[in-house]
Amino acid sequence: MNTTSASRVNAGTQTVVVWDAPTRVFHWLMALCFAGAYATSKSETWRLVHVTLGYTMAGLVAFRVVWGLVGTTHARFASFVRGPRAVACYLRSLVRRQPEHHTGHNPAGALAILVLLGLTVVIALTGWTTYNDLAGEWVAELHEGVANGMLVLVGIHIVAVALSSWLHRENLARAMLTGRKTGAPGEGIRRTWPSLGVLLLAVALGFWWWQWQQMPSAQEPASANSTTDTTKSGRTI
Repeated sequence: MNTTSASRVNAGTQTVVVWDAPTRVFHWLMALCFAGAYATSKSETWRLVHVTLGYTMAGLVAFRVVWGLVGTTHARFASFVRGPRAVACYLRSLVRRQPEHHTGHNPAGALAILVLLGLTVVIALTGWTTYNDLAGEWVAELHEGVANGMLVLVGIHIVAVALSSWLHRENLARAMLTGRKTGAPGEGIRRTWPSLGVLLLAVALGFWWWQWQQMPSAQEPASANSTTDTTKSGRTI
């Protein structure tokens, strides 16, 4: 169902539930993971955290692709992915300060989502390749370059959300927390799938805990080698 409208801002609108729980959990987990992964990218001490958050992002993208096919109305790609003409039209409406109202994602936001998902896949693949020493230094450089590009896009996305919130007179960031936006009666979703949202969060936390449990065993070989090298050199620990 196409829930967008170029001129629909009328007295018939009301607050409706638009974003289901899994979509909201995905959004904030992705934001947290990217921020954490980027912050720990230069530290050997926090390398496991960096890798864990990167793997989590890859898993979240896999979930979002599936949910974009079988999820609730506004979470499905078919409901918000539009062509270049729709994106240009929406951007022109912002310039005119007469923004098109979209109950779900607007065309520009939808484009940003697709690009962010694609960049995450590239980052995860190049990061995994680098972590396992499967390719040359160029892959590591590509990994860093794409991550920096994604940071720029995230910054643009944040500015765009703030600008759209001001023009639409609607707090879009808060909507991604509460799940509620302005829309016509009947455009809201009937089921928010809170249990699936909790499950998604639990899986992420469980994976983090499992990765943390692996850290001692991952450090043992390095410690053993260090002890051997120290012994050979005649120095005490």
